[in-house]
Order: sequence, then C-alpha cells, then structure tokens
Amino acid sequence: SGLLNFCAVALGLNDQGYRAIGIRIDSGDLAYLSCLARETFERIAERFKLPWFSKLTIVASNDINEDTILSLNEQGHKIDCFGIGTHLVTCQRQPALGCVYKMVEINNQPRIKLSQDVGKVTMPGSKNVFRLYGADGHALIDLLQRVDENPPEVGQKVLCRHPFQESKRAYVIPTQVEPLYRVYWAEGRVAQVLPSLEEVRERVQASLRTLRQDHKRTLNPTPYKVAVSDNLYNFIHELWLQNAPIGELS
Repeated sequence: SGLLNFCAVALGLNDQGYRAIGIRIDSGDLAYLSCLARETFERIAERFKLPWFSKLTIVASNDINEDTILSLNEQGHKIDCFGIGTHLVTCQRQPALGCVYKMVEINNQPRIKLSQDVGKVTMPGSKNVFRLYGADGHALIDLLQRVDENPPEVGQKVLCRHPFQESKRAYVIPTQVEPLYRVYWAEGRVAQVLPSLEEVRERVQASLRTLRQDHKRTLNPTPYKVAVSDNLYNFIHELWLQNAPIGELS
C-alpha cells in the first residue's frame, strides 16, 4: 500500500507542478521490493505519458553492509542508492583502526625504529611513492624510493624489493608511472586546494578500476604488493646494522 500511496501522491503533485524524487525501502525483501517498485514506476510512466516517473530514485537502507550489497547484486536488484549508517560509522569487521605515528627523520637526519617484530620496524628517511602499471593497464605494484632518487621511467626496468626479505624481488617494466605522494599540509596550513567530495569519489572509483579483480574479490583477495627500491632497501639495512645493539657472549 505504501508504494501505491506514493504513486498516487506523486501523480497529484505532478498535476500541481511538483515532481517527486523517489522512495526509500527500509525493510522486507529489498531485491524483490525494488524490482516491484521499478516495474510499477515504468507502468505508470507509460500509462500517464510521464517518462521521468520510470526513473524515480529507489533508496534502500536497513543495516546494509558489503555482504548485503553483494547478495543484492546477485539477485538483480533495482536499487539506485544505498543508505549505509551503522556499518559506516561503526566498522563491524575491524571496530578499531590501529595507527601509530613514527618519526622517520629529524633535522634531515634519518631515524629508524628497531623491533624484534619486523612488522614494526620503520623505513627511515623522506620518501616518494610511485604506482607502476602493467601492459594491461592494471596497477602492478607501489614502489617506495628515497626522496633523492630519480623517479621510475616508462619502459625502463626497475628492481622492486621486499623491504625485509632478501629473496623477494622482481624486475618491473612499467607502461605508466603515477606519482602518489602529495603534500596537503605544510608549515601549519593547507598547501593546495582540497578536492570536492565528488572529485574524491571519482578518484576512488578510478583507482579501484585499475586494480585486478583478484585484488578486489571479497573472499581471499590477493594482497596488493608494496615494494622498496634497491637503494632504499640497502639504506634501511645499513642503518639497521648501525643502530642495532651488539650482543656479548661469555
């Protein structure tokens, strides 16, 4: 009855010079109800010669998360917009995001944090980061370099190394090189014009399109690789040895 009442009110508003925007579904079988609503809108559009009626927005809410959206996609829903609240404000899969600030340079002097847990060892000094693309247009790897190194060049072979595992290394010949490092805050103020929400959204969508499907799949995705240059790799381990305490046996 809610759908039919909406349609009746929307038609009445149209007679008075107003145009309805759409509906929200927040309970029940979202896929089925969205298809029913779209079919109803299309029938009314044809019956009353109102083309815009067939394109009314259908919004869905009700504790929606990634799994819900994937399931709805498989069912061929007709939803235009998802209202995500609880699962956006409170991350169910990782309710706490652990972040720690680590100093990597003081007065132009590189600093390194040492730990028995290799995952906590920092990469010293100022760095640049570049995204390297393959021949198929997909992103292959992100490469960290020391700030004074020359950027990778298209068509030129570059050695990419795992920062802490010597045997993990590979040559990459990029077909495209994208600089990723940008300074947005410097000396206490915004350093460049901040993008709009629409520009941020387009940037994220464009970036996701460059990833292979196996990186984006929900179940057991392939980890995306981040590497260091040969120069940075050697610098990390030289500084590590210089700062690591030397034990004494007796």
